[in-house]
Amino acid sequence: MNKLIFKKNDMVMVICGKDKGKTGKILKVFPEKNKVIVEKVNFIKEFIRRDQSRNIQGGVMEKEAPIHVSNVMLYCSECGRGIRVKKKKLEDGSNIRVCNRCESTVE
Repeated sequence: MNKLIFKKNDMVMVICGKDKGKTGKILKVFPEKNKVIVEKVNFIKEFIRRDQSRNIQGGVMEKEAPIHVSNVMLYCSECGRGIRVKKKKLEDGSNIRVCNRCESTVE
């Protein structure tokens, strides 16, 4: 299984599909399915049935659906576009993610 470069609270840009060009924050990551949920992107309508015993009114609700990781790129605020990432090793032995264009940290 491949390790994902995406983490929760990362800013990403959608590069493919009906929401192409939108940016948002990652709310949840599903590494086993290679999918992420991005804030305010890829809305679907969910129909909720009325249930009087639990006092649920019912109706139509919109929520975010998962997007495949191949359809999103990390967003660099300095470049203002989707970027590729490379890892850089620090003196203390830890790794950080760095923008491939402007060499700024993505964290």
